[in-house]
Amino acid sequence: MISQKHLFDIPEGITYLNGAYMSPLLKTIAKAGYKGVDSKMHPWELSDTDFFEERALLRQRFAQLIDTPEASYTAIIPSVSYGMANVAHNIDFTSGDEIILIDEQFPSNVYIWQEVAKKNKVVIKTITSPKIEQGRGKKWNQELLNSINQKTKVVAIPQVHWADGTLFDLINIRKACDSYNALLVIDGTQSIGAYPFSIQDIRPDALICGGYKWMLGPYSLGMAYYGDAFHDGKPMEENWMNRLYSEDFSRLVQYQEQYQPGAGRFNMGESSNFILVPMLVKAIEQLLEWTPNAIQDYCFSITKDTIQILTDKGCFIEEETNRSSHLFGVFLPSETNIEDLKIKLKQENIFVSYRGDAIRVSPSIYNSKDDLEKFSKTVLKLL
Repeated sequence: MISQKHLFDIPEGITYLNGAYMSPLLKTIAKAGYKGVDSKMHPWELSDTDFFEERALLRQRFAQLIDTPEASYTAIIPSVSYGMANVAHNIDFTSGDEIILIDEQFPSNVYIWQEVAKKNKVVIKTITSPKIEQGRGKKWNQELLNSINQKTKVVAIPQVHWADGTLFDLINIRKACDSYNALLVIDGTQSIGAYPFSIQDIRPDALICGGYKWMLGPYSLGMAYYGDAFHDGKPMEENWMNRLYSEDFSRLVQYQEQYQPGAGRFNMGESSNFILVPMLVKAIEQLLEWTPNAIQDYCFSITKDTIQILTDKGCFIEEETNRSSHLFGVFLPSETNIEDLKIKLKQENIFVSYRGDAIRVSPSIYNSKDDLEKFSKTVLKLL
């Protein structure tokens, strides 16, 4: 793979290393959105089937992306918090159950569990991050595995940590969950699309993803996978489309008690969004053409020299076996003035994020080695 910058509208002089914040849109995805806007200008041209066909295609494409043959297990959601709420409110908790979380994970996979814990007298066990030293990611994974026991009801974690790129060993975590009949709930927002994921290998009970980062889609639309444990569940909202036979407009007032099969009950209201849905379909189709494996390999190829240079100069970056290549944290030597560096990076039009104690660097297929070299040279001037 080579840089795909020409497919995006990124001006020369802009070094965008911030895909974990929000991806830029491909030009083709923007065009799909414009077409959706045009369709709303002429609603008389929309048919009943338009409410369902593109929506069904989106569920199929997402199923392909996460390696499952069951598109009926997927659902269209507006946000991670919505998707997680569907999960949390459909688990039968008993007082004393434990929910395992990771230290400093994104709030949308924290607040809902805090509310559930208060309501059900459940214990939240947060696995804190080890100190900054070699082998940190491996140690963090081991501490997580060691924490799973007979009291564990849910393990709710990311595949890739949003702040520093730490990679969690989901296959072994799944095995540990199986040993104690615990549910595995994954926030895939910072990995799906850029890092390989297989439902068939990992077997999560739920996978929740925002669509505007590594899936390259628009803001306010995401995707979810809900396994068998949730197929008799109660959705967050009672919209007409998540009920059986909603495809037949002539029968809508023949109110149905039954929901759509599988995870169809969890589709959000107005999930036929004629602007956003075609955009996310187009985005996922492009990702399927590129493949997450190839994207990960490409990010590794353009970052490896920069990572070596920075670590040689005293920065800490997790070793490659325990982190992703599309998102990683750079922990600076303690004497470095981070505020001066922020100013300098801004002056150079280098866009990154700052999460916790790390500079979060998150390149993608629109970047090149030159972008990473520009970043490292700017950092080195202040070390």
